[in-house]
Amino acid sequence: MSAILPPAERLWWKHPLDRVEAVWIAIAFAWCMVMFLMMVFWHVYGKQNLSTETYKTTPDKFAAKAQAMVDKYTVRTETDEKIPVVHPPVGSDIYLTARLWAWRPILELEKDKTYKLHLTSMDYNHGFSLQPTNINIQVVPGYEHVVKITPNQSGQFSIVCNEYCGINHHTMVGRLYVK
Repeated sequence: MSAILPPAERLWWKHPLDRVEAVWIAIAFAWCMVMFLMMVFWHVYGKQNLSTETYKTTPDKFAAKAQAMVDKYTVRTETDEKIPVVHPPVGSDIYLTARLWAWRPILELEKDKTYKLHLTSMDYNHGFSLQPTNINIQVVPGYEHVVKITPNQSGQFSIVCNEYCGINHHTMVGRLYVK
């Protein structure tokens, strides 16, 4: 028999399994189980992935919540576009909106205090990447992503879109202050 020619019998799964094949299948299965368990371990004990809640929403409903937060907690504006800087109370829900090519509003949070961050996109897929930390969340239109965050470092952090969203993608940078 040649590897070029098709097998004489088409029902290959009815042939007995060779011992070497069985060993390799067992090794592959065992390795898959190890990697599966390691993913759970890394998530729970390694704190490498954020646990997010996701809800269906509409741009209008989310924009109303975000605007209510901005109206209530704005402390100043920054940049030429007059982007509001909000300083919400500790433990509150904070809303961050992605839209071509901006993150709004600028958030001002307190160190070692917990907040619930709500994210959504108003138009296209965007990626929320908090620099220089390793936090990455894909932000999808029509869905509200909720993450509990506790900033543990003071400073100014950049929010970068890491999902290509168009010609001005490189300008989609927001800010987060931790005091």
